Amino acid sequence: MEIGFGMGEATAQIALSDPTTGYLAVEVHRPGIGKLLLRIEELELKNVRTIEGDAFEVFEQMILDSSLDGVHLFFPDPWPKARHFKRRIVNQEFIAAVAAKLKPGAFFHIATDWQPYAEWIAEEFTKQTFFTGGEVDRPDWRPLTRFEDQGINKEHPVADFRFIKK
Repeated sequence: MEIGFGMGEATAQIALSDPTTGYLAVEVHRPGIGKLLLRIEELELKNVRTIEGDAFEVFEQMILDSSLDGVHLFFPDPWPKARHFKRRIVNQEFIAAVAAKLKPGAFFHIATDWQPYAEWIAEEFTKQTFFTGGEVDRPDWRPLTRFEDQGINKEHPVADFRFIKK
């Protein structure tokens, strides 16, 4: 599952490179969903499904516990102002929600180009007991996203995290 796929370019590239794996793409932004649907049709992808909705609601209403092999969360909004930190998706409630839906041994991969958010993510994961892991080198399989490219152009360091459910 990919949460918040933006315009879906990375989702389409990942699915194209791994046609035997099914991908579920969840997004609230309708133009992004439309863009990904066009890419799915253009590339004739048979292994991607989309859901328009909030990830918490999708988890609660549509995803069975211990059913996912992995979750991608690439470049979520860092909400950089302190008064907005409560809006950050990576928090204890979200980590627990993801953990409930992952199979044991499944992964949760997060990438961000905002160093303070990377520190926040690392801190939030030290508070939980569901996962092992931490910061890793950028994996070869993860395509360059538009948000990542913008961050690199601003000389923001990119942090990738990979956590494995216990």
